[in-house]
Amino acid sequence: MSTLSPPRVDDDRHPDDQPAATTREPIFRRRGSGDFSKPTLSGLIGRYALLLFVLVIVIGPFLWQLSTSFKGPQENIYSFPPNLIPREPTLQNYVTVAEIVPVYLYAWHSLLVSVGTVLSNVILATFAGYALGCMRFRGKWIVMAVLLSTLLFPGEVTVTSNFLTIRALGLADTLWGVFLPGAISAMNVLLVATACRMIPQDVLDAATVDGATTWQRIRHIVWPNIRGMVSVVAVFAFIGAWDDYLWPLIVLSDPAKYTLTVGMAYLNSSFSVDPRLIAAGTMIALVPIVIMFSFTQRFFFKGVQEGAVKG
Repeated sequence: MSTLSPPRVDDDRHPDDQPAATTREPIFRRRGSGDFSKPTLSGLIGRYALLLFVLVIVIGPFLWQLSTSFKGPQENIYSFPPNLIPREPTLQNYVTVAEIVPVYLYAWHSLLVSVGTVLSNVILATFAGYALGCMRFRGKWIVMAVLLSTLLFPGEVTVTSNFLTIRALGLADTLWGVFLPGAISAMNVLLVATACRMIPQDVLDAATVDGATTWQRIRHIVWPNIRGMVSVVAVFAFIGAWDDYLWPLIVLSDPAKYTLTVGMAYLNSSFSVDPRLIAAGTMIALVPIVIMFSFTQRFFFKGVQEGAVKG
């Protein structure tokens, strides 16, 4: 049985018959062009110059602190322009901080409180946001008004009442007492409720008619559309709990139970003569936030715009 060979392609085509290479459009608007969606060349240069200036302001202090934490005692950390590359890099600053102050134990305490805060805010804000954004019940707008009113008061106003409540529960001087007031935030509930209101009500009603339970509606319809906003809630909850200083300072009295922010205040007072040790402790406190944001940045930047209902 003979096999059919594929048709022969003639490559001897005229150069004019070859497809023309696609030309790249300029990223700036030429003079006299009517395309006002693009900046002019001078405007483009100004934008990049402004971005570079902002980058230096934002990243500069971090790089200086990171460089200082690796410098030895003989290096001048106040030289100008600053020398960001240590001549003799060393890890002794981190070793000294860990030997004198239990900074890693404090970091573990902060991590426990922060992870617990993230989980409680994600779970409770999802359910509360679904109730406020997708369900119909009497008094709904009253609840919304109460939540909005709590945002008008600074957190320091409720410190006394929170402390009295925590002490009455017997949770003073415990990590549970540090965690409990931040277990849910009114702002996070309102953010998730706003995302839930973007889901068409007809889709939820159709799922109800098909026999879907509340859990099934949340899992298969609501969650795919609000997970971007939930990731924002998770990042903000983690950073807020990790960086909180006032509340742990009020609740905790035993130095063995300090969180990292309170321990860093002790580090600053003990080693005020050596900025290298303070820089090393600062880097230890900053690493978990960088790791958290690195894993969630994809959802943080893109997930908020996920407004379409998934099929």
